[in-house]
Parts: sequence; C-alpha cells; structure tokens
Amino acid sequence: MTRLDELGEFGLLAELERRGLAVGIEHDAAEVGGVVVTQDALVEDVHFRFDLLSWRDLGFRAAAVNLSDLAASGAEPLALVVSLGLPGDARVEDVVELYEGLNEPGVAVRGGDTTRADRVLLSVTALGRAERVPGRAGARPGDLVVVSGPLGSSGAAWREGRLVRPPIRLDEGRRLAPVATAMLDVSDGLAADAAHIARRSGVRIAIDLDRVPLASGATVDDLGFGEDYELLATTPDALGFAVIGRVEEGEGVALTLDGRPAELRGWDHFRR
Repeated sequence: MTRLDELGEFGLLAELERRGLAVGIEHDAAEVGGVVVTQDALVEDVHFRFDLLSWRDLGFRAAAVNLSDLAASGAEPLALVVSLGLPGDARVEDVVELYEGLNEPGVAVRGGDTTRADRVLLSVTALGRAERVPGRAGARPGDLVVVSGPLGSSGAAWREGRLVRPPIRLDEGRRLAPVATAMLDVSDGLAADAAHIARRSGVRIAIDLDRVPLASGATVDDLGFGEDYELLATTPDALGFAVIGRVEEGEGVALTLDGRPAELRGWDHFRR
C-alpha cells in the first residue's frame, strides 16, 4: 500500500490519469464547453495562519491564486464561486471582511456554499473565457523561456515571518497567450513548475538562474519556495519579457548558476 506522503501530489494525479479516473488535468485550468475553469483550496494551518494575514488578505489571496491560473490560460475572468467552511464561533464581521477581500480584484462572486468546519477552509472556483489556452504540452526545442516578473518575493517574505499578496498577471497572460507554446504560473517553485512543462511537452528546459529577475530581498534559494504567481512561458517571441532560458531536445530541467549545475527544491502538498 502506497501512502500519499510517499507518492506526492503529482504522483497521485498521474495515477488517477493512468486509471482513467481524471482527464485533462495537465494544465492550470480546464476548458469545459468554451469556459475556462480553475479551482483552488486554502486550509487554515496548512496554507495560511491568521497571525500572518488578515481575513481580508485571505480573501484577496484566495481570489488571486485562482485568477492567476486564468492568467496562465490567457483568459478574461467572468466570475468566482466560493465554498467556505467555518467554525460556529467565527465572527460575522470577519466573514464580511473575507468577502471584501474576495471582491477586491474586481471579479464578482456569483455563488457557492457554506458549511461548518473545525478550521477555516476556503475553496474558490474561477470561471473565464479565452481565445487560446497555451496549456503545458506545446513547448518546442528552440523556444525561449520567459517570466512575467521578478521571482522569490514569497520565499524572502516567509524568511521574515510574513506573507506577500500574490500578483495578478491577467494582462500579461493575454499578451502571451497568442504566441506562447506553453504557460503556467509559478506556484510550486521555478524548477518544479518548469518540470511540469518539460514532462508534458517531452522536452528539456534549460534555465540560467543568473538571468532570473529577483524580487527585492530575495536570493536564488527563494526560487524554490513557490507562490510567486508570476507567469512562466515558453515562446518563440519574448515580447519584451525577461528571458531566463531555452527549450532543448531531451527531458527534465537543467539549472545553471555561475555556469555550473544547480538545484532548487519545490513544493509538493503531500511529500514529507
């Protein structure tokens, strides 16, 4: 019997696909009937703590991480659907503040569900429309690897005992989507997310860490933390975005720093 903390999140998804129990889960969002759909859940003491962020910041964060997946799909957001689990002693004023944060990005909450729970659990589904979704499977040798902005801010903030608000790169996603051969947002760490594209596309992605734009106070080690929510794309045309590497024949991800091989860890929800 295999445990989840041995198999890992992505091993679990691969197993579900292998058994035919899930399909089309290789991208940041799913296309269903012409609508782009994505969903993300935040669990208290797993993804956040209230000593590090407010109820309003939690709401904004939950909306932003889902809108980031729409950005990686080149989509125009249509609505959010929110499911919320709360202890019975939660204050109404706090819940109102949470929904103010959810509405802050300017995408309307159009429905959802509430239930009693031992701790706060917030699940948001974002709906959008896109003319073309790059996905993760189209990267080709010769493509450039680009990022939409500086990385490492979340890792740097975590070292200081705080969280930063995720950026929402919808405009950048719509600019890249017509030409990008693959695109996702950096949520699991630079190397881990590049590996998703490499695996689905059947290519090798070479990244020069010296060329990666770093957020203020960040170091190269912070690139493995994840939760930067900038866009990572492979494209024949950089469109003015920072070029950090290239796509090659082969497999996997090759990182270099100062001309030497390097490694970065990434995030997996189930790994110990």
